[in-house]
Amino acid sequence: MAGRGSRLRPHTLTVPKPLIPVAGKPIVQRLVEDIAGVCDEPIEEIGFIVGDFGPEVEKHLIEVAESLGAKGNIYHQEEALGTAHAILCAKEMMGGKTIVAFADTLFRADFKLDESKDGIIWVQQVADPNAFGVVKLDKDNNITDFIEKPKVFVSDLAIIGIYYFKDGEYLRDNLQYLIDNKIMDKGEYQITDALERMKAEGTKFAPGQVIEWLDCGNKNATVNTNQRVLEFIKDQKIVADSVKQENAIILAPCFIGENVTLKNCIVGPHVSVGANTSIENAVISNSIIQSDTEIKGLNFTNSMVGNKVKINKSAKEISIGDYNEL
Repeated sequence: MAGRGSRLRPHTLTVPKPLIPVAGKPIVQRLVEDIAGVCDEPIEEIGFIVGDFGPEVEKHLIEVAESLGAKGNIYHQEEALGTAHAILCAKEMMGGKTIVAFADTLFRADFKLDESKDGIIWVQQVADPNAFGVVKLDKDNNITDFIEKPKVFVSDLAIIGIYYFKDGEYLRDNLQYLIDNKIMDKGEYQITDALERMKAEGTKFAPGQVIEWLDCGNKNATVNTNQRVLEFIKDQKIVADSVKQENAIILAPCFIGENVTLKNCIVGPHVSVGANTSIENAVISNSIIQSDTEIKGLNFTNSMVGNKVKINKSAKEISIGDYNEL
């Protein structure tokens, strides 16, 4: 999670993308919980590979790991040298069964991880495969090829950015081989080159199919993911008891955090509101509003509003980052 998250700006100018909340929880926390949900065995350690996010963010990430009974570790990628280089930053904890995940993806799955496999690469069928890395399968459902953004159709099974390896040390050695031999693509070390090398040496990779793949790469995708997650968790208690309502209607499903004030407004469906936010004289749907924010006199949808924002201006759609006043 060491990238800058430039496609999600302005929301990533003050907060790294994996800590943007979706349905009340940071993206990376939901991802880690989802992965834990498909594993039969307890997770022992979680390593977060970050840029310079600061001690407060790193403390929060350690708490995410500890909430799942795991030890948390922080690793820094000082220079953006590609996915293989980033993963290798955590080489000291790559032993035994290992899962690698890119922290801007969420998913839904109804399977348990088959830990007897050499490796599993999670994929999802997509309509536009030339925008993704894809895999080809043989008749035994083993992966035969990895193709990065194919110009002509070869497969519609896109790699979603979650990988399982039975042998973490073997993965580490193959990543190190790329670095030692300067095997690069467009100036970066890529995990797909390590996967190709492992496959050539006999590793059998199987596809792991998910029900739904949810992207958090830009504003529209993140708002859509918030909507889908709220639908998944709508039977849970996601409106805090401390919410104050005066002539206000909440159209479920919505996440409403602690000490939120709603006055003369309609909120929902598919809205997430962070703690200590106040909304007055407004109609809001399908949006993410973060904490300590004041909204008055608006009617908007498909929007993202950051922390400590004040808005008192008519708008139909908004994307505004932290500490702004409109």
